[in-house]
Amino acid sequence: MTQLELAADVLNRSHEMLKGTLGDFSDADFYARPCPGANHPAWQIGHLISAETHMVAAFNPNATAKLPDGFDKKFTKETAGKDDPAFFGSKAQLMDQLAKTRAASIAWVKTLKPADLDKPGPEKMRDFIPTLGHTVALIPAHSAMHVGQFQVLRRKLGKPLLF
Repeated sequence: MTQLELAADVLNRSHEMLKGTLGDFSDADFYARPCPGANHPAWQIGHLISAETHMVAAFNPNATAKLPDGFDKKFTKETAGKDDPAFFGSKAQLMDQLAKTRAASIAWVKTLKPADLDKPGPEKMRDFIPTLGHTVALIPAHSAMHVGQFQVLRRKLGKPLLF
């Protein structure tokens, strides 16, 4: 297995773990907060979609899944306190967009060559993602961080423990 085959597989596996973590959440659960001031899953999924799209587009704008008009404006620090499902969308809509976004990222990674991993990251993000390779590694790590937050909410909601 090459580095890039591994990266594509890890992107897929991290997506499957996230889907499994949220699989038994209802639309109402998607708007539950583990504690005051914490973000609900709907906002977090939208944030993951926006962040992943932004990171991939920094290297290849044609490699991303198309986002609905205004999507990126819905998932900002300023909107994190909103609880209106009509504003963010349903669990099904968000999870469908996440699947499209991740599928596009996996397809992009499969087009890369090993030397591409050393390409410098975008100047404005270089302190956080110095290279394309760092970007490819950050996407599943970012998802995993949010899966940990969802696990806390699972406990609050009395759902079975996973993983």
